Amino acid sequence: MSSRVPINPGILTWARERASLSIGSLAKKYPKLLDWEMGQEQPTLRQLEQFAKTVHVPIGYLFLSQPIQEVLPISDFRTLADREVARPSPNLLDTLYLCQQRQDWYSDHVRMYGLPTLTFIGSATLSEDPVGVANRMCDTTRLALSERQQLPNWTEALRQMIARVEESGILVMASSIVGSNSHRKLAVEEFRGFALADQWAPLIFLNAADSKSAQMFTLAHELAHLWLGESGISNTEAGRLPEQQIERWCNSVAAELLMPLSATLEAYQPDQTLSDELMRLARLFKVSTLVVLRRLFDAGFFSEIELWQHYHVELARIRSLERGGGGGDFYRTLGARTGKRFARAVLASTLEGQTLFQDAFRLLGVKKTATFYQAARELEVLHDLPA
Repeated sequence: MSSRVPINPGILTWARERASLSIGSLAKKYPKLLDWEMGQEQPTLRQLEQFAKTVHVPIGYLFLSQPIQEVLPISDFRTLADREVARPSPNLLDTLYLCQQRQDWYSDHVRMYGLPTLTFIGSATLSEDPVGVANRMCDTTRLALSERQQLPNWTEALRQMIARVEESGILVMASSIVGSNSHRKLAVEEFRGFALADQWAPLIFLNAADSKSAQMFTLAHELAHLWLGESGISNTEAGRLPEQQIERWCNSVAAELLMPLSATLEAYQPDQTLSDELMRLARLFKVSTLVVLRRLFDAGFFSEIELWQHYHVELARIRSLERGGGGGDFYRTLGARTGKRFARAVLASTLEGQTLFQDAFRLLGVKKTATFYQAARELEVLHDLPA
């Protein structure tokens, strides 16, 4: 008979609640869980190892006398129902930790090659006019409104925007799951994106479970964070007017970047119905109708009360539309999840013998050598690699 492991029952409750799981949802897999949490029975080491995997917690945490107080490693600018979000989920924490590992690797990589720092990181202040900052961001990233307006849809607009931002030296990663684990979904309700400021390896992560147009606004918002040199996690929405000054400023910069007020005033047709005009302008600027609402409010076409009335209607409609997420070609997905700039750097460094394969596998989320070489072919790191 397997020996039982003496642990603090409260640790099991903490680990389960940390993963937002109920005793009922785990009853089939762990029929004795209630007894464990009440201290009436103790699990075996094998059961404890399986439980740790289920709730996504390091096994060592379960042997502590008291639960640890986990805090986000970066500033938290999220709000939910006008209140600060409390405990971060394991999925959010693990995504953040993985991106920090990737950023550390890439920062060492560019320093080894003696590449210069990106001087635009931290070049802006909250006292600056958002219009001027947005113009500088457009110049640096070569994000031209006229080019975006010629694209056929929001998917292509987001793809172009990510490519231009990466060309400026910023790592952009977009995923709807933790690493490459399709069973661990990222919740839009918890966060939409975050920025990790660094003059060698600035990084933006987008929650790809969100709509394409919403991801574009998040990308623009996180760019503003990088221009401030301020790391942070956000749950921003285009139509909301955040209470925190930094979020309000970043929203203003993002709105101006995607839909300049001067261009909005020129394109607006007041004789049209609001619903028709929202859709027309959204298609023209390749933004969400929430961004259009925000810009029409900024232009003074309706009050803040009217903004909120229209906002709730549009938000419900947007959430029922286009969603990102898993699926599709694995190698294209890999390039999105890790960012092409990062993936190509890791692949090349590994092929040159500077990075261990096991480290590359961990950073890229691949498990097989054949997959690694195929990714190198698909991402055009080298053209004649062994099959």
